[in-house]
Amino acid sequence: MGGTFDPIHLGHLRAAENARESAGLARVDFVPAHVPPHRAEAASPALDRFAMVALATAGHREFLASDLELRRDGPSYTVDTVAGLVETQPEHEFVLVVGGDAFAEMGSWKEAERLFGLCRLAVVPRPGAEGAGAEIGGGREIIRVDGPGLDVSATDVRRRVREGRSIRYLVPDAVAEYIGKKGLYR
Repeated sequence: MGGTFDPIHLGHLRAAENARESAGLARVDFVPAHVPPHRAEAASPALDRFAMVALATAGHREFLASDLELRRDGPSYTVDTVAGLVETQPEHEFVLVVGGDAFAEMGSWKEAERLFGLCRLAVVPRPGAEGAGAEIGGGREIIRVDGPGLDVSATDVRRRVREGRSIRYLVPDAVAEYIGKKGLYR
């Protein structure tokens, strides 16, 4: 499960748990993008975003914070990440967990067709959104993730911090403490 995670929030964690259960995954790796290629520059540094992901996932044995993309220079293209995983761990089958909003845009991603050939997709509908995006992937199996979603956005979390408002119950407590101690999003 990749993303900017700026910051990681309870909606991300619930989506990952739903995907883990729906797709029968042994583990969900959270891979913060070093340089997000499809959005503006991240609001916080990559190492801070990784630290927050590590704090958020520490209490769940099937969740892992991965620094894979942080160890590479340049834009964090998903196809490069998945290709590297497949090359170094050919005995595993990989499932890319994406939100319905990202799924709808995947046709414009770098080497999208190659990406679809490297892994299966698990699509998590965004709470309150219609459907999970357009059908893409050349007819390949797409796992529709079921389960309760939480309508939380990183944009809203950052706005609340800027405004001096509480982010309790939107992010894990350890993440809220980290944001406060580091003075992020002010």
